[in-house]
Amino acid sequence: MYTGLLHLHRTIAYAALILIFLAMLKSLHGFLNSKEFTDGDRKLGLFAMISAHLQLTFGLIILIMGIGTSRFGDMGQVMKDSAIRFAVIEHPLMMILGVALITVGYIKAKKGTDSRTRFKSMALFFLIGFALILSRIPWDKLF
Repeated sequence: MYTGLLHLHRTIAYAALILIFLAMLKSLHGFLNSKEFTDGDRKLGLFAMISAHLQLTFGLIILIMGIGTSRFGDMGQVMKDSAIRFAVIEHPLMMILGVALITVGYIKAKKGTDSRTRFKSMALFFLIGFALILSRIPWDKLF
């Protein structure tokens, strides 16, 4: 079951990254060109946010399953080993922060009053969240 969830987590990563990137680009384009914020823009942001939340959920399940098998040892040992520290602390923390920022951006865009503000909120928060996510992806295991 662990291996299946790990494969699912890696597969959903592609969809999540693509959707977040597209929503960020479309929002940036809309902001810079003073476009009208449409229902399609909102839905793209929603699908990006949902995919990020799914990815985070599967990742947290994998993390809990790994900790439950005592694979990581005590926290002193975790902090000394950079590979384990990355898997247990750095990767999950950055993903949680990135998804939280994407969620905030979507909510602010949804509640915004004018198109420019909505695009600005979504573009800014999605950009920062996307950067945090990219900073802690285990690229060697992604391909």
